[in-house]
Amino acid sequence: MPHSYPYVALQLFARSPELDRQQQLLLNNSLTSYIGTFDPGELCVCAAIQWLQDNSASYFLNRKLEHEPSAHAKPVKNTFLRMWIYSHHIYQQDLRKKILEVGKRLDVTGFCMTGKPGIICVEGFKEHCEEFWHTIRYPNWKHISCKHTESMETEGNGKDLRLFHSFEELLLEAHGDYGLRNDYHMNLGQFLEFLKKHKSEHVFQILFGIESKSSDS
Repeated sequence: MPHSYPYVALQLFARSPELDRQQQLLLNNSLTSYIGTFDPGELCVCAAIQWLQDNSASYFLNRKLEHEPSAHAKPVKNTFLRMWIYSHHIYQQDLRKKILEVGKRLDVTGFCMTGKPGIICVEGFKEHCEEFWHTIRYPNWKHISCKHTESMETEGNGKDLRLFHSFEELLLEAHGDYGLRNDYHMNLGQFLEFLKKHKSEHVFQILFGIESKSSDS
């Protein structure tokens, strides 16, 4: 309070730990505007206190409404996506490392089956899966395509829609006598059994054009 009060305007400031910065700023702007309506020489301290008692409650209420979700608020829907990706082969250690690192960073689940052919399944929120797909292809992975996608709407975190619990590398036995060469074919019979275990055998024919009734490869 300046020595020349009430002939010099007061500078009043209200503060509360229950108000965030934005609400506190709004409250003090309104208080300053109210003090500005008094003429020089007019006492205003008691009036300012009374104004705060009468008007401050609405600022606390606004903060509560901002931070507490309404019981009638509609839940936000997200798109859950599952992508089935086919590659002619996946051999290189640096590429395999990149695929695993990107999958874990984006919090997606699924697997990467290395060898020939190479199969990747990635599932999670749509924006994460699309970023995964863009990242692993860059800059010049040509022999790769997304063969099938499955899209669902969810109001939660999508946990109940996931077929896999993490994103891991899938290593299967090589088919035939090619295990010592860098051109071995993966055992598709084993892969079909893996898909059945995760309730996704329907994609076997989509990926390979082979009926899933038989587990021979």
